[in-house]
Amino acid sequence: MSFQQGLSGLNASSKNLDVIGNNIANAGTYGAKASRAEFADMYATAMTGGGGSNIGIGVNLAAVTQQFTQGNITTTANSLDLAINGQGFFEVQSPDGQTLYSRNGQFQVNKEGYLQTSGGMKLLGYPADGQGNIQPGQARPLQLPTAGIDPARTTEMNIEMNLDSRVGSTLPATAPMINFNDASTYNNATSVTVFDDKGQDVALTYYFQKAGTDTWNVYVTANGAPVNVDGTGQPQPLTTMNFPANGGTPTAPSGPITLDIPAGTNASGAETLAIAGIQLDLSGATQYGATFGVTDMAQNGYAPGQLSGLSIEKNGIVMATYSNGQSKPAGQIELATFRNTQGLKPLGGNNWARTFESGDPIVGTPGQGNLGVLQSGALEESNVDLTAELVNMITAQRFYQANSQTIKTQDQVMQTLVNLR
Repeated sequence: MSFQQGLSGLNASSKNLDVIGNNIANAGTYGAKASRAEFADMYATAMTGGGGSNIGIGVNLAAVTQQFTQGNITTTANSLDLAINGQGFFEVQSPDGQTLYSRNGQFQVNKEGYLQTSGGMKLLGYPADGQGNIQPGQARPLQLPTAGIDPARTTEMNIEMNLDSRVGSTLPATAPMINFNDASTYNNATSVTVFDDKGQDVALTYYFQKAGTDTWNVYVTANGAPVNVDGTGQPQPLTTMNFPANGGTPTAPSGPITLDIPAGTNASGAETLAIAGIQLDLSGATQYGATFGVTDMAQNGYAPGQLSGLSIEKNGIVMATYSNGQSKPAGQIELATFRNTQGLKPLGGNNWARTFESGDPIVGTPGQGNLGVLQSGALEESNVDLTAELVNMITAQRFYQANSQTIKTQDQVMQTLVNLR
């Protein structure tokens, strides 16, 4: 009599229950992947190499494989929580410098500014230089900036507007050509703030004076003082705009004009620096029979600012937002994938390590190639199907009972043989 079959069946059922129990225990673990026990039958090899009627000697556990299917994505209130929608793993660095792989995107910022997991694993990616340019290459721990952003001097400006062709000329018959305190000497005005090298604000005001049919003079003041004057100190037009008969794009000036702003004193009493060489583009202006209106006015300068927030784009770029309204990349997250993900070695703590069976990692940025994209403020739930696991547990229990019954029957048969006289 052989108890081998029943005993191997008990061991297999017990291992299966262990796998099911582990799956159920991790049903609420973010980034966890369900495992599956895979079994194989066993046969004794005949000495002669034959034996078409061999009886199996039981079952053994062939492998425990993890199922790397996509888990449900749930939103959170933390912008540093990340979920991978698609293939790929986060690359994290252990305290001893080893690169591990994870699907758990619960990240936080440590005191040194590094993005890390609750277990102290640092997230890897590409850094950015001071201008926000991503520096691809060897991935390294991502360290978020703490310093503010330097100011930028205004170098370019553009105005998109419509000047009302129905209004009459406001050009005075005698000097001065314009009086900024007398609204009857110009038709319209609009303002914009520009910045010097220190990031100090300079208030510019544009005055538009119709000088004749399809002709407009443009005056500019900086902090209330005219930027273009004659030898006697009288304001002079910065430029004269000429429009075609249909009121479309101006024929003059034909390109951007140079605006030089002298040093002055702003509304706060601070002495502002001179801003030379600003390129002013008026090509977006029109002269139609409609009321005056500015539809777009832009300039590229800004004041200094302090870091006010962080956000992560779906392509893995970490955007730093500053108090002055500016934003720039602070780095980019790198993902990795493998030809054989089931060859990865689970280490616990929601981490895996590469092995010879998994092959070398194929790295890239989110959305590149077959890599998934990131969703900020979200986490990937475990892919454990709790209902299926409970059914599997009932089945495994029945298998255990059935195998124990075979051992019981073998024992009864042996007892009968022993009692023969």
